[in-house]
Amino acid sequence: MTEVPPIPVLHLEGGWQVAVEDWKRCSGRLRLRDGGVDAGVHVERCAAGRLRDAYPVGARDVEVQVTDAVADEALTALLRELAEAVQRADPECRRVVYAAPEGDADQVAAAECAGFRRVVDVDLADRQLSLLVVEPDWVTRTDIDLDHVPET
Repeated sequence: MTEVPPIPVLHLEGGWQVAVEDWKRCSGRLRLRDGGVDAGVHVERCAAGRLRDAYPVGARDVEVQVTDAVADEALTALLRELAEAVQRADPECRRVVYAAPEGDADQVAAAECAGFRRVVDVDLADRQLSLLVVEPDWVTRTDIDLDHVPET
């Protein structure tokens, strides 16, 4: 079993005020405020959380959950800033994951506007979710020279 690294401390930019409500080794709860937005956020290593068995999770994947209802435009801004903060704090993170309720077109659209792409629908014990991810360029970059085997 791969050891799950601790969740990194996130530093948000762009005027967000951040209050830490709870912080543990692999998860944390934050309260974020910016202008008219006041939202609770839960961040967690996917390998230590509710998504650990939902897909082929990487040890450094991070799920971001917005725990309060916010307008779609605010959700987009919040998800964009959270994804950027995770990638700045943990450059080895392969995926920042947002799980929207399956069939919630508004949440999916808000996440897609924030740079997430929909990858799979999953069933958890108590709900169905659509997983959307942001991945860094080094994960999605491909070598189009199919006749060349890259050296390791």
